[in-house]
Amino acid sequence: MPVMTVHPLAHPYSAEGRPEETGGRRIGVLLSHGFTGSPASMRPWGEALAEAGYAVEVPRLPGHGTSWQEMNTTTWADWSGHLDRVLTDLAARCDAVVVGGLSMGGGLALSLAARHPELVRGVLLVNPAVTSTNKQLLAAPLLQRLVASVPAIGNDIKKPGVDEHAYPRTPLRALVSMTRGWAQVREQLAAVRAPVLLFRSAEDHVVDPSSATLVRDRVPDVMERILTDSYHVATLDNDADRIIEESLDFISRVTA
Repeated sequence: MPVMTVHPLAHPYSAEGRPEETGGRRIGVLLSHGFTGSPASMRPWGEALAEAGYAVEVPRLPGHGTSWQEMNTTTWADWSGHLDRVLTDLAARCDAVVVGGLSMGGGLALSLAARHPELVRGVLLVNPAVTSTNKQLLAAPLLQRLVASVPAIGNDIKKPGVDEHAYPRTPLRALVSMTRGWAQVREQLAAVRAPVLLFRSAEDHVVDPSSATLVRDRVPDVMERILTDSYHVATLDNDADRIIEESLDFISRVTA
C-alpha cells in the first residue's frame, strides 16, 4: 500500500504535562476523535488541558486524516488497538489517567474504561456514539458490497466558519465495522466503574439521543450536561469553552 499523506491539521497532539501545576503528580488525559474525523476536532480541547499542566495525548486513529479510501481498509479493532497502546504508554508515565472522546471516540473511550478499570480514573464524553435509531444503517452491510462510500457526515457545527476537516465521503466498510464495534461497547458498559461526564448537544444531526440514554442507563456513575448552543462537533462549537471548563473541574476531582 502506498504511503498516505497526512493532512497538516490531522497530526497527533501530545503534551508532556507539568506536575508542579497538578499537585505534584503527573495527570494524563487521552482524547479520541470521531469517525472520519481527526485530531483537528480535539486539539483546542487538548491544548487547553495541556495549558493547565496535564499530560495530553490526542492520537490520530488508523485510516484517519489521510483519505476515506485508506480508512476503508481499517476496522474497529485497528482503532481500539491503537488507543490501547496509547493508554498503556500514557499510564506508564502518569500517576492517574482520564480518557475522553467525541462521537465514535466516546464509544472507544468507554471501551477503554471498561477493559482497563485499573488505569482509567474518569471518562469525558462529547456526543458519544454507541448505538443509533437510524434505520438506514441496517442496509450498510449490503450496500458496502455495491458502493465504497456514501455522502459525508462531517462538519455538523453551529458556529459559522468552522471546519473539522473530516472526510468528504463516508467509507462504508469502515462504517459497518464501527457499528459492529458499538455492539461490543454496549456489552461492556456495565463494566465501566470510573465516573463519567457526558456532554450532549440538544440539537445533534449525526448522533441521536439513544446513545446517551443507553450510557446513562447502563453506566453506574454518569453526570450529563446539555449543550444548548452546539451541534455534533461541540468541541469546536459555541460550547467548547464550557466543555473545557467543566472538564478541568472533573479531572481535578476524579484524580484527587
